[in-house]
Amino acid sequence: MNILRSAPGQKADSWAASKPPLLRFLSACHADFSAETGGAVADYIPELGKADADHFGISLATLDGHVYEVGDSRIPFTIQSMSKPFVFALALDTLGAARVESAIGVEPSGDPFNSIRLNADNRPFNPMVNAGAITCSSLIREAKGDGAFEYIRQAFGRFAARELGVDEAVYVSESATGDRNRAIGYLLRNSTVIKDDVSAVLDVYFRQCSVLVTARDIAVMAATLANRGINPVTGEQVMTSYAISRTLSVMTSSGMYDYAGEWIYRVGIPAKSGVGGGILAALPARLGLGSYSPRLDSHGNSVRGIKVCEALSSHYDLHMLNRSDDARNSIIADYNIGNSASRRSRRPHEQKILAAHHQDVRIIELVGTLTFSNVDYVSRQLAAKPRPQFVIFDLRRVTSMTRAGAGLLAEEFRELALFHVTVILSGIKRSSADWKMIKERTGGISNLRDFYLLDTAIEWAEDQVVYRHGGAIDFHETTDLSEQPLLAGLSAKENRRHCLFGHDEKLPIRREDRRCRRSRNIAVFPRKRRRPRHAARRRTACDTHGRSGVRRNGAVGNPPNCGCACRRIRYRA
Repeated sequence: MNILRSAPGQKADSWAASKPPLLRFLSACHADFSAETGGAVADYIPELGKADADHFGISLATLDGHVYEVGDSRIPFTIQSMSKPFVFALALDTLGAARVESAIGVEPSGDPFNSIRLNADNRPFNPMVNAGAITCSSLIREAKGDGAFEYIRQAFGRFAARELGVDEAVYVSESATGDRNRAIGYLLRNSTVIKDDVSAVLDVYFRQCSVLVTARDIAVMAATLANRGINPVTGEQVMTSYAISRTLSVMTSSGMYDYAGEWIYRVGIPAKSGVGGGILAALPARLGLGSYSPRLDSHGNSVRGIKVCEALSSHYDLHMLNRSDDARNSIIADYNIGNSASRRSRRPHEQKILAAHHQDVRIIELVGTLTFSNVDYVSRQLAAKPRPQFVIFDLRRVTSMTRAGAGLLAEEFRELALFHVTVILSGIKRSSADWKMIKERTGGISNLRDFYLLDTAIEWAEDQVVYRHGGAIDFHETTDLSEQPLLAGLSAKENRRHCLFGHDEKLPIRREDRRCRRSRNIAVFPRKRRRPRHAARRRTACDTHGRSGVRRNGAVGNPPNCGCACRRIRYRA
């Protein structure tokens, strides 16, 4: 397969017409596999036999919500057995794991999808075969009554990020020819797995299989499974992560029926097929793939769809058991305040204290996904150096956090609390899902602080070090210009030239420098009438640019981008 070939008539320097590499690959797959004419359209349901055998669409959805589409990606077809993983996840969330797992097993059957057979405990083998799927529908009907199908349809819409309809012709055809499923239903009823009316349960099942989707829809639905139940297009948490992880587990072992072992060995991506010609594949934390081609092999899987999945996995080495994430890449920087202090200007006595105790504040900047192994590596790196009084974890480059990673991180925080080490988090919003996970696991920990800006976190830690070692910080104290790092190396006369302070002698002032006058080490902006002393306010000003502003904690300085000579001077107006 030549994925680098150019489209007809496209010039090499045509930037606007260029395609991303992944889209070029999917286009090449579509062009190459369109010539594949093996397999046959399913006709045991008469209405399915009317599908156009030449239809072929591919779609891939990324976890940031981008969707690639090639070929007949907007042609509607019925979801059929691809509905099974979503109804299983819905049942887990609706009735709870204990109820669902007591009724349905999770073992591969090794039999065709429509086998009339139960396991040794008289339960369906798994929710991906018809017996298990019908049981899932019965559980939803048990909880929702006559509104069961509408409840399912709305859930499908949340997965697909749009409202989905029903192909009534396929529903009628499937219902009229569904005697094998009726036999399975009565077997389940005889084994007390189903307690409801079999006809009513099968009506829900036939309708859920007749929901109309496109290749794009199932790509987004698969991406939602890959994204821990969060729809990457809408951002909605459709299902809980527990339900999603259990669903992906069963898809891995049983999603492709009696071809499941071969599938996971060669492709290595959890997937589910449907006799309507669709295949969905969900690679956790990576992508969702949807394909449509109605020609099926002897296992009931789309011939072209399987080839697309095999090519994608092989070309990009996407087998889920061939992961190469290195935990050592999770730390992008590790330093203390001796290497990088806050931007706050400090008085000499504060600088002396911080210089002597710079190892008391350690900053670790993290990047990527915080997994179990990443957090373990971070904790070992932290313990490898002398114990600090404050440790700042900067999370602004952290893209996500697994539940295992959050759990191990919380345990690390508790361990640090035993040694009286204060943990400070920066770069994480309190409205984020990662913050909620951390708070759930760190309840009652008193040594945890958070600031959104890293510099603010470092400044707060520095203040604590100064306090602990006998220093005092007077936020209302005036700082002489000569103590400012910006003016280091200037003579007293040069400092007075920029802004006269602390001297009674009169020096010639150029017209353009007439912005300050002397008054008790405080630069005062000249006005004809001064306000009463009780109305004084600390401000900064710049005559050159005509702006003024008030700085946090009594600090002084001009507005951003102002480089005039009266920088960091406070005056009373």
